[in-house]
Amino acid sequence: MVTQEQRRRQLAREKFLRQQQRRTSARRKARMRNAAIASVLGVILIGSVALYTTGVVLDDDDTKSNANAEVTPSAPASSKAPDPCDKPAEGKVKTQTWKKEPAMTIDKSAKYTMKLATTCGDIDVALKTSAAPHTVNSFSFLAGKGFFDHTPCHRLTTNGIFVLQCGDPTGQGNGGPGYTIPDENLKDKSLKKNTYPAGTVAMANTGQPGSGGSQFFLVYQDSPLPPSYTPFGTISDEGMTVLKKIAAAGESTGAGDGAPNATVVIDKATVAKS
Repeated sequence: MVTQEQRRRQLAREKFLRQQQRRTSARRKARMRNAAIASVLGVILIGSVALYTTGVVLDDDDTKSNANAEVTPSAPASSKAPDPCDKPAEGKVKTQTWKKEPAMTIDKSAKYTMKLATTCGDIDVALKTSAAPHTVNSFSFLAGKGFFDHTPCHRLTTNGIFVLQCGDPTGQGNGGPGYTIPDENLKDKSLKKNTYPAGTVAMANTGQPGSGGSQFFLVYQDSPLPPSYTPFGTISDEGMTVLKKIAAAGESTGAGDGAPNATVVIDKATVAKS
């Protein structure tokens, strides 16, 4: 005969077994549920990666993103536009410098033109002799000495301002002829609303008055700049075609300011009386 104590122990054991079964069943269901969730998340993650790598995933405001992409297109950092220019002519950069600005030898009342025979094509510039006589005289002097020959155009900007900068024999942005010339023509009628219009050729400087040397920049698209850089020439239509070809190849950093991807070298610079 089963005593009351034995019956109590049997009921307790059966209760314990039922609890264990429920716990085991609950753990099994939890594992199945977690496995199902992980599987779904895995599918979503793989799908998202696939969409991202194919360019399908867009920002929330995809209309604005597309508009910005059209206004300021940029290639991936790993890509590089084809070089539209030829190989530079044989020759070496001259490193001669001078202690002071050359004496005035040009006819201030005459018209002068500058021709930049570059690896990308010829860029002809009508010089503003009467408005910027010191600048034009300096360029005439330096060109006559072969100072610009075989020098690279070392800087292209494609964001904010749109210029190609040349005239540094070192190709690093810190070279010059050893002397400086005064600022000129800063009230040129073309400089409206602090903008240097496309086609302008102007002097680069250090940011200080009268610090121009030999470096200059060619504007291929209207650029917002204060009137602090001597405008001394206007590029011909044919020259603008060459300049825009150079700009279209982009610059090396992808940030909008760096060495041009195009191999832009001034094979020969000449200044002549028209």
